[in-house]
Amino acid sequence: MTTSAAAGTATPQDTDVIVIGGGTGGYSTALRAAALGLRVVLAERDKVGGTCLHRGCIPSKAMLHAAELVDGIAEARERWGVKATLDSVDWPALVATRDDIVARNHKGVESHLHHAGVQVVRGSARLTDTRTVRIEGAGSFTARRGIVLATGSRPRTLPGLDPDGRRVVTSDDALFAPGVPDSVLVLGGGAIGVEYASFHRSMGAEVTLVEAADRLVPLEDTDVSRHLTRGLKKRGIDVQTGARLESAELLPDGIRATVRTSRGEVRTIEADRLLVAVGRTPVTDGLDLAAAGLATDERGFVAPADWSRLETSVPGIHVVGDLLPPPSLGLAHASFAEGLLVAETLAQVASPPVDYAAVPRVTYSSPQTASVGLTEAEARARDHDVVVDSMPLTAVAKGMVHGQGGVVKVVAERGGRVLGVHLVGPNVSEMIAESQLIVGWDAEPADVARHIHAHPTLSEAVGETFLSLAGRGLHQR
Repeated sequence: MTTSAAAGTATPQDTDVIVIGGGTGGYSTALRAAALGLRVVLAERDKVGGTCLHRGCIPSKAMLHAAELVDGIAEARERWGVKATLDSVDWPALVATRDDIVARNHKGVESHLHHAGVQVVRGSARLTDTRTVRIEGAGSFTARRGIVLATGSRPRTLPGLDPDGRRVVTSDDALFAPGVPDSVLVLGGGAIGVEYASFHRSMGAEVTLVEAADRLVPLEDTDVSRHLTRGLKKRGIDVQTGARLESAELLPDGIRATVRTSRGEVRTIEADRLLVAVGRTPVTDGLDLAAAGLATDERGFVAPADWSRLETSVPGIHVVGDLLPPPSLGLAHASFAEGLLVAETLAQVASPPVDYAAVPRVTYSSPQTASVGLTEAEARARDHDVVVDSMPLTAVAKGMVHGQGGVVKVVAERGGRVLGVHLVGPNVSEMIAESQLIVGWDAEPADVARHIHAHPTLSEAVGETFLSLAGRGLHQR
């Protein structure tokens, strides 16, 4: 059921649950709560699906798949003797395919909500007290069980350098800028910045990637960062870590930036486009949190008082998705789990808290990274007696076939459970599910070593690493 905010005909009504925000966290909460027999109102001022579906995860991965195809043509010619050539990229056709994928997913989400009986109300929502929400153009709704805040986040921007959708773009609008520039400066070496740097390089752009930390993807294991950086540099991306943007100015057809490198040198970089990927900030404007006795923390997050229920200091008001501070990860798949937890809590169904240590993290660049659990440094900082083993992907036949390098690294307690698994290489995003179970179920290397990995596959390197940790390795030196 959908109520049009424009009609303005809705009257105040009671319901069980009100969800504010229809992104991954919001709509998963709504769907699960409805499946448990609760009446749900979902307020969304834009489109259900949120950033992930319309501006992030789905369209970006569609574009990255196209980039893989472009890279594959070059590999076919240069490595395999397949006399293939790339005439050009038909940008409008590529965009049309991307948009079709997004549209079909959007239609699917709307259909699921409709068939589940969720009442989707279009319009901006704000709290008026601890149980009541007013939705623009649709009136007030009172929640008997609770309210769920799921309003997501937006990209951070640079002071004095507003995005214009052409010369300066953020991750929200980079995919929708016209065509591929000849050159791009990517500011930010986290997962988002690395993915966009990888995409633009595949499409033929000269790319400079600038990260203020001393390594790319600084939240990942140091060996992941090292192998990723090596792979990106091998592709011709100019990676500058420990570097800072000192100034940037708009030119008629691009930007001019001044960057101070890790060695203290000052570089002037001119590029057709500056892509700002320096993180995201929670969206709470217009929510009127104070009306319900809530406030954000100093970083803008709405922190739960009870992480096992994701419930705020106000009983009955819960938070999911990008509004949550760490240890929540700001990942779409984590918000699905958060939505399930909150919905089941509101329905008074026993639900395990989200195990953030067992949430996989993926960077969909070329090469890809995928990890779950603790890094080696984190494990040592927590006083674990750590044992580490690793294996290059090229040590197995399928890794040689792919020819992109990469590594499997496992961090475990000496004589105990697996603490973390870290992968770099081709298609490792499709290999991390096994490791999620290993870490999430507190498996020991010997438990994993019992299981046989198919040959020839990249996953053999995972299996061989665990065999080695269990003292049964065949191919490790």
